[in-house]
Amino acid sequence: MTTVRLPLFPLNSVLFPGLVLPLNIFEERYRAMMRELLKTPESEPRRFAVVAIRDGHEVAPSAPGMPDQTALPERGPTAGFGDDPMGAFHSVGCIADAATIRERDNGTFEVLATGTTRVRLLSVDASGQFLTAELEELPEERGDEAGALAEGVLRAFRQYQKRLAGARERSLSTGADLPDEPAVVSYLVAAAMMLDTPSKQRLLQAPDIASRLRDELKLLRAETAIIRSLPSLPAAELTRGPTSLN
Repeated sequence: MTTVRLPLFPLNSVLFPGLVLPLNIFEERYRAMMRELLKTPESEPRRFAVVAIRDGHEVAPSAPGMPDQTALPERGPTAGFGDDPMGAFHSVGCIADAATIRERDNGTFEVLATGTTRVRLLSVDASGQFLTAELEELPEERGDEAGALAEGVLRAFRQYQKRLAGARERSLSTGADLPDEPAVVSYLVAAAMMLDTPSKQRLLQAPDIASRLRDELKLLRAETAIIRSLPSLPAAELTRGPTSLN
């Protein structure tokens, strides 16, 4: 079992391998994390782990809130996550490699990272300025019939895109050809579908690529059928969901 200890960045969203993650860092605990990562030479990866929040708040309250207006806001690495950070997070996340960490004049940071490897959360350490975690790297098993499933998912995904574009009353934009490597397909489609966080999390932690593709095929067919039965809606209605402040 290969384990690694990395800074931990909880979000209200799921990061998949190969996907780009832009972040606007303003909380002090994560600013401290970025300052620490900047100590790593540019020739080496500046890595941290992203996990989806199961129970808690991405951004800690910064002012007294309801019902007690005199209560002091939470501070420290576990603010917003309760007394048990392990229980507040989903158990499978993704390592992010920060290609760009730029500090602004006001001390906040602009970060551009890319998901690389799935990891399982083993323990969380809250003794420092920011959370760190002991993580187990998860193998990328192919599973049975991954190639054929990837072809089916791509066909279903194109239909899903067409239906979605029609519901938005927009034309489908033409872009580069979609990849056909099963692992890449599984993560690209998982990230592109309009699903809630628990559904995306289930796709991230699928036991192998083929299982993820099978689940995506079912979801794509179900979602396409739902969109087909809907009247035309403004795009904002179809994409409405929680917005990450980071």
